[in-house]
Amino acid sequence: MAKVLLLTNSHAASADVLPALALLQHTCKVAPLEASVLIDTPVMDIVFIDARRDFPAAKSLTRLLATTGVGAPIIAITTEGGLSAFAADWGFTDVILDTAGPAEVDARIRIAVGAHAAHTQASDPTSSEIRQGDVVIDEHSYTAKIKGTALDLTFKEFELLKYLAQHPGRVFSRAQLLQEIWGYDYFGGTRTVDVHIRRLRSKLGPEFESVIGTVRNVGYRFTVQSGGKESAISELV
Repeated sequence: MAKVLLLTNSHAASADVLPALALLQHTCKVAPLEASVLIDTPVMDIVFIDARRDFPAAKSLTRLLATTGVGAPIIAITTEGGLSAFAADWGFTDVILDTAGPAEVDARIRIAVGAHAAHTQASDPTSSEIRQGDVVIDEHSYTAKIKGTALDLTFKEFELLKYLAQHPGRVFSRAQLLQEIWGYDYFGGTRTVDVHIRRLRSKLGPEFESVIGTVRNVGYRFTVQSGGKESAISELV
């Protein structure tokens, strides 16, 4: 069962956009067709974009997601008449008609998610490392290094750094980080996230503390650095 995010400007439920999706067992979250909604949205396995009516908005958002690395396959939903308007430079994974049946929708989801996972693993199937600029994180040994120097991190600090580094450029709210790192059963406030971010930055040191960037009134993101210089990564804000 996949976690599905459906982006649409339709005021109706997902059954109005892609009726077959409502008949499947996948977990579906519906959100407006706006990049800003991704800030507070948990990481999803696949993203559906409603391109049936608001074509310019769908096209713009699809390109934005593709260039900023949303980290999930993107499937555009359209009508038969709209198929001729699609082009590969959008950056979508697949296109599906809004009249597609449950079996087809389920197959498209499974194939897209499976192909994305295989592609990610194929980049280095034996490595447990996450490399972002001068930051190297080893998931198996629970160690993190900068320019070869090991960081003395607590478990939560490590998990926080790892999670942000896995999604470079993506902005996460404090509430979302609290949910992803501490879990649903944690009763502490979002201030916990700020405290851990402050401690993490302190351990990263003056040269690299800015890899954990702050987006005012929103949350935090990981910014790739190399040699202490920040690279340009677009934000979904």
